[in-house]
Amino acid sequence: MAKRAALKRAAKQETAAEGGINPKQPCPCGSGKRYKACHGINGGADAIVTRPFEGLAAEPELIAMREFVPSATAKLPLKDSSAREITLATVLPMAAAGLVRADGTAFVGLQVQTRSGDISRDIARSIQWALTAEPGAVLPIVGPDENSDGVRLQDLLVADAQLEVTVHTDFAWWMPEDAETTDEVNVSLERANAAILPTARLAGATAAYWVDARDRAHLRWVRPEQEEQLLGALAKLSVRNEIGLGEGTKYAGSFRAHGLLVPVWDLDPELHAKEYEQPAADLGKRLSAALAEVAKDGLNEAEHRALGGLRGRQITLR
Repeated sequence: MAKRAALKRAAKQETAAEGGINPKQPCPCGSGKRYKACHGINGGADAIVTRPFEGLAAEPELIAMREFVPSATAKLPLKDSSAREITLATVLPMAAAGLVRADGTAFVGLQVQTRSGDISRDIARSIQWALTAEPGAVLPIVGPDENSDGVRLQDLLVADAQLEVTVHTDFAWWMPEDAETTDEVNVSLERANAAILPTARLAGATAAYWVDARDRAHLRWVRPEQEEQLLGALAKLSVRNEIGLGEGTKYAGSFRAHGLLVPVWDLDPELHAKEYEQPAADLGKRLSAALAEVAKDGLNEAEHRALGGLRGRQITLR
């Protein structure tokens, strides 16, 4: 009995130390990780911002690059057009937060370990560092104490600018074309390349990505709408049998990432990504029309039933 009571006290102390959030529960940021392995790593010192990229037109692309696009880059649309050009990358060598090549080319990483509850603030700190860092410098990680001025991505980027994302088939872009590589670097590149799932950004649809998950193919589409409105529109399409992208496809479910919903469709793995660009564009038009209907008329009884089914179809990325 004494041992059981001690274990209960320890569990309560652990929860309290994490700011009142059970460390084994999903992190409120929407990453899908347990709190203790995500924002709980700093002891809950910072308030968690559940939608860190809100207010930026590039929000869906930022979420895609942060969560599931393996190798991609994009020039950041900085408000200060006279500043050094900064390239946003999904992953940098050694998962660095930032680096400046010998030629002065500057990069910041998006898939990085963070030490605060606000990813926007951490990435902004990386950008500030990259703007003035010397050639050859590397920023391994950004901590919460390093950004006391509170600057966020929203303060540095043009709010209505989209990201022109370039998806790469491997990580060869890590190294300049004329760079001499060591055996250690080559091994690191080989390992990183081996982990990549073939991915393509579908033209004509913001933040819509075809992913070859080896045993099947998917469309992962980060949507900017509020979750209830989006699910309502999907419910309307489901009732009409218009929720798919053609023969051999089906709506699989959705997951949440940084405050937005990411619907996922199973696709025919035999078809190339480009063959889904027009079906995705058509689906986007149907979604837009359905969203307008939801705003005007709400849902009927059949659509409410379909909505209940869609709410239960949450998936987890593997």
